[in-house]
Amino acid sequence: MPIAAQAADPIKLGVLEDQSGDFALATIGKVHGIQLATDEINAAGGIAGRKLDLVIYDTQSDNTRYQEFMRRVLQKDKVDVVFAGFSSASREAYRPIVDQLNGFAFYNNQYEGGVCDAHMIVTGAVPEQQFSTLIPWMMDKFGKKVYTIAADYNFGQISAEWVRNIVKENGGTMVGEEFIPLGVSQFASTIQNIQKAKPDILMTLLVGTAQSSYYEQANSANLHVPMGSSVNVGQAYEHKRFKPPSLANMYVTTNWIEEVDNPKSKEFVAKWHAKFPKEPYINQEAENSYLAVYLYKEMVERAKGSTKRDDLRAIIAKGDVCFDAPEGHVCIDPKSQHMSHTIYLAKVGDDHSITFPKVWENIKPYWLGDAGCDLTMKNPNAQYTPSNPPPK
Repeated sequence: MPIAAQAADPIKLGVLEDQSGDFALATIGKVHGIQLATDEINAAGGIAGRKLDLVIYDTQSDNTRYQEFMRRVLQKDKVDVVFAGFSSASREAYRPIVDQLNGFAFYNNQYEGGVCDAHMIVTGAVPEQQFSTLIPWMMDKFGKKVYTIAADYNFGQISAEWVRNIVKENGGTMVGEEFIPLGVSQFASTIQNIQKAKPDILMTLLVGTAQSSYYEQANSANLHVPMGSSVNVGQAYEHKRFKPPSLANMYVTTNWIEEVDNPKSKEFVAKWHAKFPKEPYINQEAENSYLAVYLYKEMVERAKGSTKRDDLRAIIAKGDVCFDAPEGHVCIDPKSQHMSHTIYLAKVGDDHSITFPKVWENIKPYWLGDAGCDLTMKNPNAQYTPSNPPPK
């Protein structure tokens, strides 16, 4: 094949996201965000003169499909990069395959943190960005007694560990903690436990359709403890879907939601709804997915058009891969390959309107690098937690 023809070959982006199944409501927007960014980039001439082609599979909220399709996109479709996964379980299902096949994947999702893997870029927010801002602010405002209810799998368990640590560091007290299996939809005993403990703050780290029934049950029981969350509103827009005032007095730290009111954000929302007029809401993961394509573009162009992982990681190691996103200015941290964020404190009102009492700019994903993850030096392909940090 002539060199000129090779140069014009498209860059292939694999997209493995749930377009059906339990998580589809929160993840359809991730596919759309990638499609919008791809259309914009192609209209402007592509990346280094090459068009972007999307290879999209519906993973159906099924972890075995993530594994099947990850092998397919890397081995058969031979994509240059993959954008994949909503739940932490899906990420951990496909991540060993990306490592084994020397792939390059973006995980564009808020999660519990800790992945130190040179094959992965994470654009979602992590606990040190969401909890180190949210919890001290809420403790100053409401009091220092904290109760956590969390989904009983690695997201909820590791996030709850972060809550415990940050509460303790700020002079607070945990007055209760419960882990709820994913299929549970009845919360009478949990609500009674919270009422007995009388916390000042309730951290809710619940996920999925069944667990979302908690909020109306708590409201019916007149449980009106101020709630803090890193997942609600920003992912599944419960404030739009649930009947007011079931989410009233909830405070969420998110890196972006549709209500963010700045010129870049409003322009993004207008472009989005023009392209996807039936989209009910644009969530933070949609924005994370959109900006991920632009970060990838930045890397490839600076690598003189190379899509080889080692060439792109050499660019990341310089520490200045950044983008002016709808949320604000974001950059990839070279040690952890996670991303800095603007963090918005979203308050849900009695009528489920959103206000932003506080905004923190340029909050870095500091923990992994400080704890000993340095992907510019070595690649452990591991996930760590505060109680199981990287070996120094």
